[in-house]
Amino acid sequence: MTRRRWIADEVTQNRAALTGPHAEHLARVLRAQVGQEFDIATGSAIRRGRITSISDTRVEFELAEAISAATLPDLTLLLAIFKFDRMEWAIEKATELGVRRIVPVIARRTDAHLASAANKRFDRWQRLAHQASEQSRRPATPELASPIKVSEAVAISATTRILLAETETQHKLLDRLESHQPEASLALAIGPEGGWSPDEITTFTTAGFLPASLGPTILRAETAAIAAVAIALSQLT
Repeated sequence: MTRRRWIADEVTQNRAALTGPHAEHLARVLRAQVGQEFDIATGSAIRRGRITSISDTRVEFELAEAISAATLPDLTLLLAIFKFDRMEWAIEKATELGVRRIVPVIARRTDAHLASAANKRFDRWQRLAHQASEQSRRPATPELASPIKVSEAVAISATTRILLAETETQHKLLDRLESHQPEASLALAIGPEGGWSPDEITTFTTAGFLPASLGPTILRAETAAIAAVAIALSQLT
């Protein structure tokens, strides 16, 4: 039987702990008991962990041998901010698929009240990514950046940087990935509802991003994000 995986809140040598609501979920909802074993992600490795003490606010583990874990591709998702319920779904699913970092981007067509409220949603986005990481048995939670503007997003470094744009008609995403080496870093930029504006497309392409299409139909932002990530990861893993 596959053991459930938890990402430790605290790690000290051969000890680890879950704290706060994280511990409460394991203790009260899942009714864990002393002696139970789980896989514990420590940040540097995955190790077998045995519960040594448990309360509603803290669960402590004794760590044993390391367990092999898959290495995630170096994939950055630049995700223009759109309606929060749909964006949160995209963050959750991108995490499950294996994105290494997520960068929210304030685009020209990002609704003004969403842009102004984005920083207040940051903690919630982190919690969603953390929960999705444990559910999908990732070795670590993806890095989640604070929201940035397009002028900052174009400076994100990666070996291959691709701009998904519905106006692109010559190159599909798979075309752009043909020459990309699996071990190299990759960045995908997904626009908001309504897509990137013409001047933003110019800004990205001038900075070296390669425009690409996901096909002839117009996709919702969250659909485009998951489709692009899934296609990319199928080529990288």
